[in-house]
Parts: sequence; structure tokens; C-alpha cells
Amino acid sequence: MLDIKTIRKETELVKNKLSSRNNEFIQKLEELLFIDENIRKLKIQIDELKSQRNSLSKSVKSKEEAETIKEKVKEINNQINLLEEKSEQYEEEINQIVWYLPNMPSDEVPQGKDESENVEIKKYGQIPIKTRVEDHFIIAERKNIWDQNNTTRFCGSRFSSFVGLGAKLQRALINFMLDEASQNGYTEISTPIIVKSNALKGTGQLPKFEEDLYKLTEDDLYLIPTAEVTLTNFFANDNLLNNEDLPKRLCAYTTCFRREAGAAGRDTRGLIRQHQFDKVELVHICKAEDSEEEHEKLVRNAEKILEKLELPYRRILLCTGDMGFSAKKCYDIEVWFPSQNNYREISSCSNCGDFQARRLNLRFKRDNASKPEFLHTLNGSGLAIGRCWAAIIENYLKEDGDIEIPQVLRKYMNGLEII
Repeated sequence: MLDIKTIRKETELVKNKLSSRNNEFIQKLEELLFIDENIRKLKIQIDELKSQRNSLSKSVKSKEEAETIKEKVKEINNQINLLEEKSEQYEEEINQIVWYLPNMPSDEVPQGKDESENVEIKKYGQIPIKTRVEDHFIIAERKNIWDQNNTTRFCGSRFSSFVGLGAKLQRALINFMLDEASQNGYTEISTPIIVKSNALKGTGQLPKFEEDLYKLTEDDLYLIPTAEVTLTNFFANDNLLNNEDLPKRLCAYTTCFRREAGAAGRDTRGLIRQHQFDKVELVHICKAEDSEEEHEKLVRNAEKILEKLELPYRRILLCTGDMGFSAKKCYDIEVWFPSQNNYREISSCSNCGDFQARRLNLRFKRDNASKPEFLHTLNGSGLAIGRCWAAIIENYLKEDGDIEIPQVLRKYMNGLEII
């Protein structure tokens, strides 16, 4: 959530920052500023009426005057009450608009309209030279380690199942990623996958992206699109954190759910874009002055997973037009897919600044004498399990059609080297 005081004091800065994301937000901002100006006018009227009321009360000199003035004061009070009610309605309208405004990009984020203007920061690993290249789903179906056809029959499109050694490989990836996070100082939390709407509102998925969420029809409950929601909410609201407890580095493995409402016709086969998928999520909660350093640590922890799996990847700095709603700065990590002769996103690592913390009232105190301050929140996949599984299937495909198991995963698969 943007600070309303910042919007009032630095209006042009906020306009410029939001317009670099998308012009649709400027209309909302203009609407907010118009309502805010009306509130200011009402406040002036209310103050003037209160001054009149006070002057009348002081002017009483006789009992005869008292009755007349009492009626005038009553009329003024009625006017004040009506204006204050109108002002409260305006305040509520402003609050509703603020929920729809995205975070302001950091100064170092490149200006751009879409992913074509993202900036490549680095590459890791050699692109494998292969004479045999196939899509992961073709390889997996041939090896009977993954199923989409049968699963679609009883679940619908964009659902699939891992089978046999494919399920074992999935489990190996989950355990490997959680072990790596633990060794890097993360506290693992096994969270629910169903949350109240306020939790999603706090991290920015609601109200703007409701069409992408799965809602339980009879309750104010949703299936999570990412464990970012549960982990970031864990210390929210009235739980003031202490200075010595920061930073918090949390991780969770969860199943996640997204409707992919805006992705019709894209990646309909395979594991790239599913309605249900597994992910290990990394979340950092820290002080403002540590935010950038924590962002780099989070990104590196995600990248090291791919390095240990010996998968080629690149890091991309997203431009203003391609960045997520809650982020002020975001790196995408993209892993190499031989079948597409291209890199595909496997982790999106966002620094949200105090944007989510304001929505969640996530704060800390430096000491007993200090006032509470908003924290900074950061999140990223460490990593998306299905996409990582698919990248392994393609990159580790041998010329004879078998699949080699990455060295680092073999201990999780009872020493198995080949599928």
C-alpha cells in the first residue's frame, strides 16, 4: 500500500512512478486526488461551522437569547454531522482506491513497457549442445513418469500427475530445496494452503487479481497462489517484532493454485503453466536499511539451487512495465529449456519495500523508546518444482533417450543415476 501522505506531498513523483508501470493507474490516482481535494474542502467547511458554533455559544447574554442561539447551534451541529458523514464516505472511497494502486518502482529499475525491455544481468553455465532435443512432456510420457491425459479426464485442463520415478524425482527436488534453505539459515514453516481474503489483500493479490484465484464458494477463503501469502502474513498485524529478531528468513513447501486467467492458449501442454503446482518459497522480513542486501541474498540462494543442479540460467532485472504489483524491484531467474531454445522463468525474486507491510501492519521497534516502524518484505521461489523438474528432464536427456539424474539429487533417490 502506498502512503497517502506521500501521495499528497509528492504527487508528481508518484504520478511519474506509476505511469512508468501502466497508464491505467494514473486514472485511479487522479480519482484519489480529486476525492482528497473534496475532503480538504469539507474540512474547511467543518472548521468554519465549528468556529461559528463556538462564537454563538460565547455570545449568549440572556435567557431569551439562549433559546434562539440553542436552535442555531443545533442547526450548525446537524450541518457538521452531515459534512463529517460525507467526509467519512470520501475517506472510505480513497481507501478502496489505494488498494488498487501498485508499488512505486525503485530508481534503479529500467523504464519499459513489457518483457522485451527487461535487462539481462548475468548468465550461468554452458548451453548444452544436443543432437537429441525433445519437449519434457514427450520424454516424460514415453518414460511413463508423468501423466496429463488421464489426469485431465478427472480434473480438467492444466492439471497433471507425476508417476513412479517421476514422483520420486519431484519429492527429491522438494527435499533438496528445503535442505538447502535450512542450511542457508531459513526457518521452515509448514503452512496451510487455504487463507482468508485479508491475507491475500495484505500481500497484494486482492482485490486486483481475484480472477486468478480459486475461491471456496461458501466461505471467505481462497486457495493460495504462493506461500508468499502465508509466510508474509505470519508475523503481521499486532505482532510487533523486535530489532534483535531481524531479519526473519522463512521458507515453506506448498502446493499452489492459479487460474491462469490471462494465459489462454499458452503452454497448454507440459508443466510450464499449470493450475496446480508445487513450490518452495523464500521470504525475508527485514529493516529498511537491510532491504537491498537481503534482496541480493535471496536471489543468490535461489540461483545456487540451479548451480548445484548444473542447469544453465540467467538473471533478468524486470523493467517497470513487466514488474509484479507489489514489487518495487524484481529479478527473474530463468532456466534453459533446450526444446524451446530459450530461457523460461523459474523464480521471481521481489523486493516489496514497505508496500506489503503497510497493508498488513507488519512493524518492529528498534528499542523500547522507539516508535514502531514498517518492515520491508521480500519473496521469491526457491524454486518452482514443476518447472525445475521439466528443465532437468530436457537438459539431462541422453542420446539414447534415458534421463540422467543430477549428481546432487542421487542421494534423495536411493543412489539412482538413470531413468
